[in-house]
Amino acid sequence: MSNLKNQSKTVTAGPERAPHRAFLRAMGLTDKEINQPFIGVASTWNEATPCNLTLKDQAEAIKKSIILNGATPREFVTISVSDGIAMGHEGMKASLISREIIADSVELMMRAHCYDAWVGIAGCDKSLPGMMMAMARLNLPAIFLYGGTIMPGKYKGRDLTIVDVYEAVGEHNVGKITDKELYEIECNACPGAGSCGGQFTANTMACVAEAIGIALPYSSSYPAEDKERTKVHQLIGEKIKFLLKEDIKPKDIMTKKAFENAARIVAATGGSTNAVLHLPAMAYEADIHFTLDDLDRIFQETPYFVDLKPGGKYVAYDVHMAGGIPIILKQLLDVGLLHGDCLTVSGKTHKENLKDVKLTLNQDVILSINKSLSKTGGVKILKGNLAPDGAVIKVAGLKKLFHKGPAKIFNSEQDCFEAIINKKIKAGDVLVIRYEGPKGGPGMREMLSVTAALYGQGLGTECALITDGRFSGGTRGLMVGHIAPEAYVGGPIALIQDGDIVEIDAEKGNILVELSNQELKQRKSKWEAPVPNYKTGVLAKYAKLVGSAKDGAITNYPLVENEEILNVIH
Repeated sequence: MSNLKNQSKTVTAGPERAPHRAFLRAMGLTDKEINQPFIGVASTWNEATPCNLTLKDQAEAIKKSIILNGATPREFVTISVSDGIAMGHEGMKASLISREIIADSVELMMRAHCYDAWVGIAGCDKSLPGMMMAMARLNLPAIFLYGGTIMPGKYKGRDLTIVDVYEAVGEHNVGKITDKELYEIECNACPGAGSCGGQFTANTMACVAEAIGIALPYSSSYPAEDKERTKVHQLIGEKIKFLLKEDIKPKDIMTKKAFENAARIVAATGGSTNAVLHLPAMAYEADIHFTLDDLDRIFQETPYFVDLKPGGKYVAYDVHMAGGIPIILKQLLDVGLLHGDCLTVSGKTHKENLKDVKLTLNQDVILSINKSLSKTGGVKILKGNLAPDGAVIKVAGLKKLFHKGPAKIFNSEQDCFEAIINKKIKAGDVLVIRYEGPKGGPGMREMLSVTAALYGQGLGTECALITDGRFSGGTRGLMVGHIAPEAYVGGPIALIQDGDIVEIDAEKGNILVELSNQELKQRKSKWEAPVPNYKTGVLAKYAKLVGSAKDGAITNYPLVENEEILNVIH
């Protein structure tokens, strides 16, 4: 096995590494274990969110499997922010930033300790792409494992997700439900550990992990507390050794075709708009140029045929019961919309993995692709004079695709939320929340508290909302996010005023404000960049480094480009 210690021999081989080996012996390692390949087992375990509660036990199970397969596991953890608990206040600014810190911290741990391969386990929204970004960046043999979805809550005979609680706040605010009903929904929505149950960001990126090939087939649909997950844990130890032996690395798997496969499954499942940020960011780490135009093309030619919340009826657990994510992939493969020749961490191609997979009968969660809910995907890219570099909207389950109305301007999420709660919004309005972009927030907050309250009041289809921030995967309605350029760098969203007429046409892919180029230019000449919200600390550092939402809001652009951006701002 010593010939597989490509990295770890740096700290274990030779007389000069006696001090290093002494540290390893202090942790109980024997000669046998020191001379085996070192496999990192990285997780986002913590007690900050139910998404991550089971990850410590899962890591232990994987370590046992690694030992049985003749390698030495080395466990470590990194951070994970609870989007749900951070939602609706300043804490949400930490969420997207945490994706970069997860990728950075895992990279540092792997580089510092010279592990030969690794397994990444993640549960909450930003931790999934953060782990996969680190895999592409390090390019050492790796397998990703999703921590698993939560079981659905139950209330009055219907399934509940956390989004039902957010929307219940809006219903309570206008008297549609009582204090007691709100309390019962709160107490029943989340019955245990696991990630939010609909096709929100975590479950979307779990689907992406299998579609891109960096997760084992069937591994991403098991609920977090399902005892059957042990089958996956046992297989991981075997497969990580196989990848190490065969020298199969993430960049062998995470190709341009693989990212196209990933975008397909986002479209097919009506996935989260956050995938539009995460896929370009992951591709960048794999040295692949994957743009909004690539995403838009794929979304427009991919049917939407998996009926999941928030736009549909079912939750992620129902996908598992219907046969898992390979059923979705096989549907795409059968009509030529999946690159079957892409390699996966199983050591086989998608075509080989899916050879015997068939559509499960007597269920209407995963439909036949020929009987899709829509001919185009559940996410749409918009462009126009209000978003020259693009914006994104989730159209899955959305019946109203056009809206035209007067702008009502808010320079922060809190201001908009207060206006909704105080019933200052009326049908027809276009709510504009700006200065919440990657630089402006900083951190590009999600707006689920706002959008859910709006929906709960019955205005979710009567109003529209646009922002340079972003949305939870649980958001539904005519809500447009990721508007680029953002307000903080002087994008057109910074220039519009109360009463300006905004038009959104999700069918044609347009987002426009009824202002001439001359008027926009004149307003731009009078615009001044705001004072940064944070002058020290991690948020200030992030604001200086982060790029545009159109490129995935990543922080490691070439320095010259960042200097040019900063010169424009200041």
